[in-house]
Amino acid sequence: MTADSAAPTAAPRNLVRTGGPKGDSSWLEHVLGWTLVVVVAMFVTQIGWL
Repeated sequence: MTADSAAPTAAPRNLVRTGGPKGDSSWLEHVLGWTLVVVVAMFVTQIGWL
């Protein structure tokens, strides 16, 4: 491998995404996320951790 081929040439916008949040999240993701929050809160209160 030469120094030219080892040099990073990709701009930050070309990096591989890791599955994090996107700027254009759909409403379904928000609804499912809040539903999960409510279910976990209900579970925690039912078993007496809160």
